[in-house]
Amino acid sequence: MQSNCEGELVTAISHAGDRGFHGILLNAGAYTHTSIALYDAIRAGALPTVEVHISNPDAREPFRRRSRIAPACMARVAGFGPSSYVLGLLGLLGHLEKLRSDERG
Repeated sequence: MQSNCEGELVTAISHAGDRGFHGILLNAGAYTHTSIALYDAIRAGALPTVEVHISNPDAREPFRRRSRIAPACMARVAGFGPSSYVLGLLGLLGHLEKLRSDERG
């Protein structure tokens, strides 16, 4: 899903597990640096979440270098342009496969 509204993102993250999702790729845009609500939703939802950015926030303005959501995410992929989404998805799928394999024993 795509939304520019923080509340819609929080709701989508909060209900992702109920809707059958097993993980989340999240580009929170500017909310990355400001949203404690997104952090809380990721933590409460307990789905593996990968923070994704097209650009590298650490190479941009100083205020963009702090991610409020990073501590709730399992990983971060940034700076590879649109390929960041592919790389994030590959990492998430690998993680989910490992979880599935561990459950099988």
